Amino acid sequence: MQEKENILRIFEETKEAIKKGDSAKIKRLSNQTNNTASLTQDPDNIAVAVIVYSLSKILDRENYKKLPGWNNFYGTYIKVIDNIIFALKKNDDDSVRKNLELIREKIEKISGKLKEYIQDVFRKAQINKASKIYEHGISMEQTAGLLGITLFELASYAGQKPEISEIAQNKTVDVKKRVKLAMEMFS
Repeated sequence: MQEKENILRIFEETKEAIKKGDSAKIKRLSNQTNNTASLTQDPDNIAVAVIVYSLSKILDRENYKKLPGWNNFYGTYIKVIDNIIFALKKNDDDSVRKNLELIREKIEKISGKLKEYIQDVFRKAQINKASKIYEHGISMEQTAGLLGITLFELASYAGQKPEISEIAQNKTVDVKKRVKLAMEMFS
């Protein structure tokens, strides 16, 4: 695992934000892992980004809290975060990885609509984070592979975003204006 101090800080701040019910801060914390995940392409950092982002989205949905299994899921999530913080402080990478995987295993054990909803949130989080990593210049194929999504899913999601050339600051000047500008410069 790379950038352990940063990951530890993110999980500690995530835990505090959970206590305060601040899902927006949790989302910002997740976004802070994008740069590291993009630079290192470290699967652990990518998993952290997806898990923390998913948590922000799950906590945003008040109706989830009324579904059967919510209290068990929420309690498990908090316990796993505590375990990850403890493991990071002890430099126990294996335990960190096991606890990151434990979150996915616990989701599989949830029943009913809550399971479906949370699985959907995680899938969309993977696609969202893949898009962010792709924006950092990693190839689409490599990004899709890192996040366990299909090229089609990534291309479809990335295709919904405005192209770089569509952003006003990146618009090119038409040919006539460029020729006029060049002529003015050399006259």
